[in-house]
Amino acid sequence: MYLPQEIIRKKRDGQELTAEEINFFIQGVANDSVSEGQIAAFAMTIFFNEMTMPERIALTCAMRDSGMVIDWSHMNFGGPIVDKHSTGGVGDVTSLMLGPMIAACGGFVPMISGRGLGHTGGTLDKLESIPGYNITPSNDVFGEVTKQAGVAIIGQTGDLAPADKRVYATRDITATVDNISLITASILSKKLAAGLESLVMDVKVGSGAFMPTYEASEELAKSIVAVANGAGTKTTAILTDMNQVLASSAGNAVEVREAVQFLTGEYRNPRLYEVTMALCSEMLVLAKLAENTEQAEAKLNEVLDNGKAAECFGKMVKGLGGPADFVEHYDNYLEKADIIKPVYADNEGIVSAMDTRAIGMAVVGMGGGRRVATDTIDYAVGFDQFIRLGEQASANKPLAVIHARNEAQWQVAANALKAAITIGEQAYIETPCVYRQIRAEDLA
Repeated sequence: MYLPQEIIRKKRDGQELTAEEINFFIQGVANDSVSEGQIAAFAMTIFFNEMTMPERIALTCAMRDSGMVIDWSHMNFGGPIVDKHSTGGVGDVTSLMLGPMIAACGGFVPMISGRGLGHTGGTLDKLESIPGYNITPSNDVFGEVTKQAGVAIIGQTGDLAPADKRVYATRDITATVDNISLITASILSKKLAAGLESLVMDVKVGSGAFMPTYEASEELAKSIVAVANGAGTKTTAILTDMNQVLASSAGNAVEVREAVQFLTGEYRNPRLYEVTMALCSEMLVLAKLAENTEQAEAKLNEVLDNGKAAECFGKMVKGLGGPADFVEHYDNYLEKADIIKPVYADNEGIVSAMDTRAIGMAVVGMGGGRRVATDTIDYAVGFDQFIRLGEQASANKPLAVIHARNEAQWQVAANALKAAITIGEQAYIETPCVYRQIRAEDLA
């Protein structure tokens, strides 16, 4: 029998906790026998003393096991169960293409996604811009759509990792969010509860990233790979660039429109294509659906070109309550803003930097994200046709096209965008879209 306060004391004094002690504490979080004050104290001791790798694995597994852990064996999918998770960004619409692309190659992607958080857009908010799309289906429907379409993207149910929900809420109000051990356990407990066989983690780097520096992003990526593999799920992390908006658009309906255009071949942003292919290729190799990156890329390009990936997306939308002809007639279904017009830079010159976080907050300011949890989302607002770093802003080349509800909102968004984009005389030094992969064997 353990006492929560003695576990806190032990960690406070810099000692290593056993898996049994961590499990006892997290079970107490889940059944409410541990108080909010004790959760706060526990989080603060970890914040100052960090956790060893065995402690991180134990914490992640305890939080994963605090609720339902999905077992897909009865579904007889007939292929590997794979997923990806991103630390979040602006214009990061990769999930909407990645899931169907992997499904078309023989994988099964039961993806449990989140809403927007801070400046980052949420996959669920994007999907809810599709009329009728149900992000909270029953587990039976979730499984059935995953089997039929190869992919289903839904929201987290209350049954998955409930301890994480309490711990995160307390961390949020006690200045203990930015800790590698706690971030790792929070991300992975929810993902691993979804019954995955392998996972690819997209860890963002740059001005729109969750972590403040490249080194911090790399440290988080290494922690996630070590802990997930230690918990029994094959996992790779890929460090990708978020020094500019990833897609050509940022918002909800505008990003869904771009995702469908990507899948059908109508338009593919080169940076978005490179990042999506890197993540998808690694997923196919991890899941043994391809022998190497080259073979994976060939398979992925084939399902994009022959329409199978777009078909999987259409099946998912229909299976979760959306229109059966959404892929063919997306423009008939996605809400449009009242004012759609470009914004130009005050001076001509080369785009040398973007404050991507500020651009994400500009979308939130328009109503495309939430300031508080109770806010309703305006799916139509946002930006598209973004200028890229290194391009010349001029009277012929706008910074972006703004989708706004009225002139006043358009003007506020225009001012925010101009403030977030640096125009200079000097040539821009390009950063890679994909910095590096971190696999389990790299940590040995």
